[in-house]
Amino acid sequence: MARFDEVLATFWAVGDYGVQLPLTDETVREAERVLGVKLPSPLLDLLRVQNGGVVAADYDAFPTGRPTSSSQDHVPFDALMGIGGLQQMTSLLDTPYLVKEWGLPSPIVLLSGDGHCWIGLDYRRCGPEDDPAVTWFDVEIDTELTLASDFRTFVEKLPAASGFDLDHGDSTSQ
Repeated sequence: MARFDEVLATFWAVGDYGVQLPLTDETVREAERVLGVKLPSPLLDLLRVQNGGVVAADYDAFPTGRPTSSSQDHVPFDALMGIGGLQQMTSLLDTPYLVKEWGLPSPIVLLSGDGHCWIGLDYRRCGPEDDPAVTWFDVEIDTELTLASDFRTFVEKLPAASGFDLDHGDSTSQ
């Protein structure tokens, strides 16, 4: 398991796909107002380095220890949404719309996903001011799986997807 400060320095892949404008304190305040929650400090630390984008290959998966519709033993985490409003880029600010559109529980803040599966900050147990768990939501088979108790732990446990068996059979038995 890597320490957060080690991951912070090498978290982002090179490129500008999915990258929003640089994060400001005002942008964070507005996002927390719109989302109705306090965002975790480690998330904001990552977004201050780069405001969203593609995750480096060393950190693009999360081990699950059980099958999901994505794979036998992990879920993908190849991108992290930033905070902003650039056109044609999904942002954390799109969470209210996406939660409604995909019938997801609330309150959550979506971090990554494609509509069928999402990774999000799950505020349902902790409330809007505390540190949320990180949860996998699978809309297709109506399941969810807590991945980590908080965002820092989630990031510290991210390995490379290349270390897993990448055979993607449909693993809907849970």
